[in-house]
Order: sequence, then structure tokens, then C-alpha cells
Amino acid sequence: MRKVAIVGCGLTKWGVRAATYKELAQEVSHSLFADIRDLDRGEVDSLIVGSALVDRLAFQAYPAPVVAEQMGLTPTRMCMRTEMACVSGQAAIRAAYTSIASGLSDIAIVVGIEKMNLPNLAETQASMACVLDREWDGVNGLNAPPYFALVAQRHMHEYGTTREQMGLVKVKNAEYGATNPTAHFPKAVSLEKVLASPMIAPPLRLLDCSGITDGAAAVVMTHGDLARRFTDTPVFIEGLGQATDGSLVVNLKSLTTWYPLRAAARDALKMAGVGVGDMDLAEVHDCFTISEIIEYEDLGLCPKGQGGKFIEDGQSRIGGTLPVNLRGGLLACGHPLGATGVAQAIEVVQQFKAQVPKERHVGGEWGLCHNLSGSANNHAVMVLHRGG
Repeated sequence: MRKVAIVGCGLTKWGVRAATYKELAQEVSHSLFADIRDLDRGEVDSLIVGSALVDRLAFQAYPAPVVAEQMGLTPTRMCMRTEMACVSGQAAIRAAYTSIASGLSDIAIVVGIEKMNLPNLAETQASMACVLDREWDGVNGLNAPPYFALVAQRHMHEYGTTREQMGLVKVKNAEYGATNPTAHFPKAVSLEKVLASPMIAPPLRLLDCSGITDGAAAVVMTHGDLARRFTDTPVFIEGLGQATDGSLVVNLKSLTTWYPLRAAARDALKMAGVGVGDMDLAEVHDCFTISEIIEYEDLGLCPKGQGGKFIEDGQSRIGGTLPVNLRGGLLACGHPLGATGVAQAIEVVQQFKAQVPKERHVGGEWGLCHNLSGSANNHAVMVLHRGG
């Protein structure tokens, strides 16, 4: 097994974009090849596209060759799409890692891309419900906001978590997101504004929810022997973990303990040979404010039930136990499903290369990325290490 590194990064502006799916692919290609000028497109032998709802939202069921053409690529070893709802981007990185580590691929590009804003937003909402078991959870309305509202209610009941503590997650992530020029919502907000925003699904208000966002992110990956041809600071993927515990909400073991997250984190950290205490920063899946609070707990950053106190005490800010979501997270950047996992990896890479604004720069050597899908029933964790 060869070591695998990320050696180049590209991002588009995220938001409600006039750009089409194809145009987002063109934009991210321009950004990516501007970052890694020593790479000729003809050297790229593999392309993996993380895209969750392209079939329904862009009416394209066969996106990888389309993206390859828009990027000027002619893959000769692997060309494929990964689909795992919100984990699609990290799943694409995982597929590229496996291909490069095994020797099947030498240079792969991973693109996460989603075009989510349609003229009729109801079509987007109906399509997102396809993540669920449509005959059961789907028809009963358990799409994302109502489901995570149940999670929040239960966490508040079991552990005394407060609306104010959840709101502080948004405040923190918006503060860091204000330093991110590619974010969908690059503006700080007050706790008062979060608590006064429109109710979506009690107790979750509008600013407790991540946005419906268009955007793309891309990375170049290669094996360790080739990595330093492209950069003095390759970032190596040292650990990967993924776990799921079924589909139907009624069959989940718990609403407030995410056992697949614990398993994925355990496997990724064991593979990397480190502990969560060795991390210098983390990018986690804050699709809703309550999500980040539970992730503190199930990643082992604090005892179960203490996630609200963890954010209240500033332990997920720079200077705390572990800085979390320094790019602004999903709450500030938005959540173009397939692109999110790739953008999280880019934040870690750019932190290690000191390519982020000083207001959010922590640097370091170890970073963790986490994504979840569906009813928090599928989780993926990746551990990255700075080379030099």
C-alpha cells in the first residue's frame, strides 16, 4: 500500500449561483489548475466525482464523463461517481485513496459538486427527501429539519442542553465564516439574532440550519513518491473510517448517541496511530447546530451530554480544546452536498500551508474531517497529516 497525499486544491464561490452544474465544473477546474501549475491535464489518470443529487437536480445520471469533459480530462484508469448523500465528497476521496494506495491510479482528481438551487425550491426539497426510505420516513415527513429537531429535543431532554448553547454553534461558525470569501453566508451574527430567526422545526430556527447551496470543490491526489514534485507541503491521508447502522429512524439505537460516528472515528484514528487529542483542528458536519454539539461528544472531545457546555466554554474555538469548523462549517459556508467533504479537506490542507486568513489560522500537523448522511445513520471520518 502506497502513501497517499493531497497536493492541490480548488474551490468555487458557494451560494445561490446562476452557474449550471457544468459551469461549476469549469470554475473549479480553473481554480484547481491555478493552484497546481506543474500538473498537465494529460497526466491525470483518474477522476472521481462526489455528487449526491445530480440525477434529480441537474438531470444528469451519468456525471463523471460530463465533468471530465468540462475539466479537459481524459481519465484512462478510473472515472466514476460516488453517491452517499452528504458523505458523497469524502466517499470520493476514499475511492481515490484506495485506487492510488493499491497502485491502480497514480494521479487522481476528486471533485465534489452540487447544483441545488432550482427555480422551484419545492423540487429541491422533494429530491432531498429521497435520501430517506421513501415508503416510511419519507412519507412521514422526516426529512432533515424535522429529524434533527427530534434529535435536539431529545438531547435537551436527556442532558439539559439549551437553545442558547445550540445558538452559540452558529455564532462561532459565522464568526469564522466571515473570514472565508467562498462562503455562502460570510457574515458574523449575534446570539440574539440566531434565537430570533424564524422557526423551522422546534426548537430549530432558520439560523440553526445549513443552507441550500450551489458550489464545487476539488483536490489533486497522488502517491507519496510523486507528491513533492507538486508541493513542498503534501498533506497525507493517514486514517479513514466509515460506519452505518441502517436506514429507518425507528431502528436507530439512539437519537443522541451516534454509534457509527464513534466507530468511524475509532477506525480512522487507529489507522493513523493517533488519538483525538493529537488533532490540531477538526472539520465536522454541522448541518444543524445540534449536530456539532453531539459530534463533540461522540468524537471524544468531552463527556456525553457535555457538548453544550463545551461550546459555551469556548472549547471549540481557537485557543480551546480543539478548534472546530474554522472555515465556517456548513452553517456559514452552506452545504452543496457532494462538495462539502472535499471542501473540509481543503480547509485542513490550506491551514497546514498557511493559506487561510490569519484570523482563523492555527496550522499544526494533524487534522480531522467528519461527515454524516441521512438520519445521522452513516458517518465517515478522515485523518490528515502535514508532510514537509
